[in-house]
Amino acid sequence: MEILEEREEVEETPEDAISSNISDFLDDLDKAVEEAPVTRDESDFDWSSIDTSHLPSSYKTNSQQEKELLQLADHFFQQYTHLCPDRKPLFIHPLNECGVQKFVSTTVRPTLLPFPDLYYWSDCASFVCDYLIMEPLKCPITPPSSLYSPTTILKYRRGNCFDFTVLLCSLLIGAGYDAYCVHGYATLEMCSLDQTQELCPLLRKPPEVPEEEDPNKYRIKYPLDPQSKFELQQAKKEEETESAQEEEREEEVVMEVGMPKRDPLHGLRVHAWVLVLPGKRKVPETFFINPFTGNQHSTTDACFLGIESIWNHRNYWVNMQDCRKGCKDLSFDLSDSLCWEIMFSERNKPSQSPTESPKKDTDDVQEKGEIGMSFEMPLSWVTQIRVSYREYENPFSRGKKVILYDKAKLEKWAAYANGDGLVERLTVYADSDRTEELEVKEWFKHREDLLYMREVNKQTQLITDHFRPGHPLLLKAHSYTSLDPETGHTVEFYHTARVDGLWKRFENATEMTEYFVGREDFLHMRHIEFGKRDKEMENTGITADANPRPIVQIKEYFHRNPEKPADEDIEERIFMVIDDIIQLTYHLELHDTIASKVVFCRVIGREKREDEIFLSRENTVKYEPWSSEKHRNMLHLYDLLWELRAEQKELKHQVRDSEAEILNILMAREDEEANIKLSISMYSTAKRGQQQEATVLEEEQNSLDNESQHIGGEAESLTHHTATSSTV
Repeated sequence: MEILEEREEVEETPEDAISSNISDFLDDLDKAVEEAPVTRDESDFDWSSIDTSHLPSSYKTNSQQEKELLQLADHFFQQYTHLCPDRKPLFIHPLNECGVQKFVSTTVRPTLLPFPDLYYWSDCASFVCDYLIMEPLKCPITPPSSLYSPTTILKYRRGNCFDFTVLLCSLLIGAGYDAYCVHGYATLEMCSLDQTQELCPLLRKPPEVPEEEDPNKYRIKYPLDPQSKFELQQAKKEEETESAQEEEREEEVVMEVGMPKRDPLHGLRVHAWVLVLPGKRKVPETFFINPFTGNQHSTTDACFLGIESIWNHRNYWVNMQDCRKGCKDLSFDLSDSLCWEIMFSERNKPSQSPTESPKKDTDDVQEKGEIGMSFEMPLSWVTQIRVSYREYENPFSRGKKVILYDKAKLEKWAAYANGDGLVERLTVYADSDRTEELEVKEWFKHREDLLYMREVNKQTQLITDHFRPGHPLLLKAHSYTSLDPETGHTVEFYHTARVDGLWKRFENATEMTEYFVGREDFLHMRHIEFGKRDKEMENTGITADANPRPIVQIKEYFHRNPEKPADEDIEERIFMVIDDIIQLTYHLELHDTIASKVVFCRVIGREKREDEIFLSRENTVKYEPWSSEKHRNMLHLYDLLWELRAEQKELKHQVRDSEAEILNILMAREDEEANIKLSISMYSTAKRGQQQEATVLEEEQNSLDNESQHIGGEAESLTHHTATSSTV
């Protein structure tokens, strides 16, 4: 017995072991919280120094209804802590900027701002994340002790994730969305706004939809070879072990490369974001919005690790579901009391139809009791959210915003911040250190030349400009390495606005290719080959207009015209201008394999004359598998050759016009880039006032210059007159 007693005294019970492990974990957690890196703004803002004297009385006191609401919230909080002692405290009634407790639902102020773009959730989220400066939570594992009003947050243009979320939720509810603020947990990268390991959203390609092949149900199914189930199981086990070993090797390689280590506070970092439920505004499915980035996320995203509670301007819900697997298995049916514990019961009884009989007195009494037990949420204590047009047009407090992604950098500017209208620039790099540039994309706004995007390939120095509809030259895109002529230019047009249906033209020193759409003659491509210019004329300094490039060959390709028979419908037409050869190739019928051809050659030893057409069987080569005798008639071939000669002359003029059009485009683009002008909206009164002031100053400067020139001229004439009189 004594030995047993000694063992009992020496041995440690399992409960003691568990308690010691918990204490060790808490000690490690405290160290991790103390050592956790907190990314703060360059100039720390002191919220305690803000002036609250001008705020209305609703910010500084609580109405009687708000006091009753806080009492009910305290009662709900006590019940919650009693029933769920292991869970974290709820974020229910933090202090506002005046040090007054306010229920979180009354901090949400639904507002629809008078800007058309802010009627959509994506633009609302972009405005909030661009307008505000992110501030991290003071303690990464606990919610903040205060929650300021959206008006104060907009005034000082900064806040934490809860401030971002309440402002964004207020705008979304005002725009008609079924939006909610979420208090939960997320990864370190999401909480600290670290996107250096993510792919830039502008570089993400849309998922490819696989083409479904219709299975042939009449296909013969051959019997499969018999296989052993035991061997299949063994093969699966081997594959699983190999895949596990490969994953371990990859993890070791990742650790060696220097990827971020596992976060010691993983699963404990507090974060707030927005939940949007389907139904209103034709939202098809539930999704999250990260207020720091404005990006949409699926509810199964692994970055979201759990939810404590959600709220809107009407009620408050506590999540009662297991979040050990994150948010991917959560149900967002708020009417399910097993999944969500609601703070104020919502009894929305359907109205009685006229065909139903009146209820009994007992039902009336019960209904009155239910109505009496319900609680009506007081109106928001926050004043109306206002954003001026100038603030909306200039959302960046520092004038510029820089976002770093994996092998990419995104820069944003406000409209009219740059003289060339640049508002966004994306730089793609070859390495994660962002040292070698691969590609640069730039977006523009309010340019009078309607340029809205420019792509620059840093490897080939190829520049591609994209234009909106309405350019005087009907430009859609222009690719070039230099604005000098004959250096390689690809120009795309808005072909529906052109008479000739031209949608693309490529031109360099030796060739030109044109592509057409929707022409009545079914022409879809024209290719021109040029020869070299006369060197003697180039050396004398004659311009390119006076010394054009000689046209060597013109090729035209036509689509099938169903109204003509195939042996009369031309598919390819070649004009060898220098060799004086014309070649026609006709379309094929469905059963044909070799196309019909006609070739008109120049007679050897005969001088070429301008208005003479010489046709004989010697200079006409035909391959005629057709049955029609029309092409065997020499008179028909003579008329055809006469038409082709006339069309060849017309084609030469069209080629020269195309060359002149390319030169005109290059001159116009060079002038537009040298004198960039920005258009100002008629609704922007501030910008129009600045423009008028600049115009008045320019006119005054011109008038002063003219007056000085006039005074200088009078002085010169006076000296000349005095000199003349003295001479006399």
